[in-house]
Amino acid sequence: MRRVIVPVAAVLITLVPAAPALAEPQQKVPVAEGYGGAVATVDLDASKAAISVLRKGGNAVDAAVAAGAVLGVTEPYSSGLAGGGFMVYYDARQRKVFTIDGRETAPQAMTSTTLEGIPFEEGVTSGLSAGVPGTVANWDLALRRFGTISLKQALQPAVDVAANGFVVDQTFHNQTAANAARFKDFTSTAQLYLPNGAPPPVGSVFKNPQLADTYRELGKRGPGWLYGGQLGKEIVATVKQPPVTPGSTRNVRPGLMELSDLRAYRALMREPTKISYNGMDVYGMAPPSSGGSTVGEALNILESLPEAGLHEYLEASRLAFADRGKYVGDIPGVPLKELLSDGFAKERACLVGDAAMPHPAAPGSPDGSYEPCAQPTGSATPVADEGPETTHLVVADRWGNVIAYNLTIESTGGNGIVVPGRGVLLNNELTDFTFGPAPGDPNLPGPGKRPRSSMAPTLVFDDGRPVLAAGSPGGSTIITTVLQILLNRYELGMSLPDALAAPRATQRNTAQTQAEQAFLDRYRAELEARGHSFALNPEIGAATALELLGRGRIQAVAEPVRRGGGSAMVVRP
Repeated sequence: MRRVIVPVAAVLITLVPAAPALAEPQQKVPVAEGYGGAVATVDLDASKAAISVLRKGGNAVDAAVAAGAVLGVTEPYSSGLAGGGFMVYYDARQRKVFTIDGRETAPQAMTSTTLEGIPFEEGVTSGLSAGVPGTVANWDLALRRFGTISLKQALQPAVDVAANGFVVDQTFHNQTAANAARFKDFTSTAQLYLPNGAPPPVGSVFKNPQLADTYRELGKRGPGWLYGGQLGKEIVATVKQPPVTPGSTRNVRPGLMELSDLRAYRALMREPTKISYNGMDVYGMAPPSSGGSTVGEALNILESLPEAGLHEYLEASRLAFADRGKYVGDIPGVPLKELLSDGFAKERACLVGDAAMPHPAAPGSPDGSYEPCAQPTGSATPVADEGPETTHLVVADRWGNVIAYNLTIESTGGNGIVVPGRGVLLNNELTDFTFGPAPGDPNLPGPGKRPRSSMAPTLVFDDGRPVLAAGSPGGSTIITTVLQILLNRYELGMSLPDALAAPRATQRNTAQTQAEQAFLDRYRAELEARGHSFALNPEIGAATALELLGRGRIQAVAEPVRRGGGSAMVVRP
């Protein structure tokens, strides 16, 4: 294991003058090292926005909100102001980790049986799947509690990109083409994303003047414009009566959202999850995210084993997912303390042997009474469908503040419905609930409930100081992607760039482990000899991360290839 120790640095409280302007790269660079702050996102325009904010004296939260808003323009099928997300933030002045839950909520009219009997694909493209948006409340709360600039200032880079346009890359084109069949079934969506009836060609400049105006008005009028005001009324009208193209044969169900649901929405400060792992502290997001609990439990299991290689990684993940399905959701009484206890981890680790365990692994009993090798007796819960998209970004600033931020609209393209005249796609986050019938499932829908998420923004600390931040998109593969990055970095001794670039596999208590082709080429034979079974998944995750190297130096890392590669930048190389 390789540990990184960050020396204690002075924490500045007042803003310093902005650094001189530096020439910006015109292409994505996946790795950057330097000083004064750093960012990694999947998109060059978003990274530029964050770096610009940092250079003007803004902090990590300011930069993260600015980058998130730009991603709503350039990555609109993965994020946007009508979505939600989670922030895990280290405040250097207070020396404390905070988390903000901006997850969408179900309307008050939704019950545990609302989604029963609805085909999943029909649920995805509907008003019924749209949750009450949390992203704007998330931005507002983060800026008011921890930021130094206004929401209007934070949105300005996104206004500029939406108004002036961005160059369409292959990823944006491909995602549009993959959604074209459903986009054409909504007048507002087809008008925006299928100009001349086809996806924008690679290399063309795509503008979204409606979204630019929406951001301008949001900056001027504040969050109340969405949470009860005119924008909220328009979102509700779109949810309840989707603008279906005349002649379309698609069965588009209306949604249940009311303006009162928007008025009632709140982003929430929550206590982070925390575990000790190989002498370090790992912080994550608590329920309704299952990211912190599942990554944390798997790391505890790995630490309890004599060795921690790829076989052990797959088995620890299998067990943690079994417990996630049984116990984690937006419900009272999630046994979080016991799920993350060393005693429970040792009881679960006892089940890991030389060969892959039978499928499916049963959940354990996080009851506080642990035996040397207790055999579970419960039944496993199948892994629910989750959209593969989402986006993740990381920012560190010159004062030592660090943020990992996941934001999403769920499936690629959300529910496929653009709010007419506003240029923003609605989320389909409520499909993250279990459709049922599933008595006792902690993730059944309910009034005001937040669907369970797999988003796992993660911060790692050594000797009380942040050393690493990481996260990824990918539905339930987010958890295994973050877990494998930590395994690669701290158990297998890879550098952070190598840890992100390494081929991935994801075991989520499923009959087969999904794996990328490069992983299969390298490890399949030895792992099949130990009883593992595999299925190809061409691409798992699209991570961003950063490592604080000491003496103010930061390494920002994004994907070199996945999802078209990401963009890492620093304030001063």
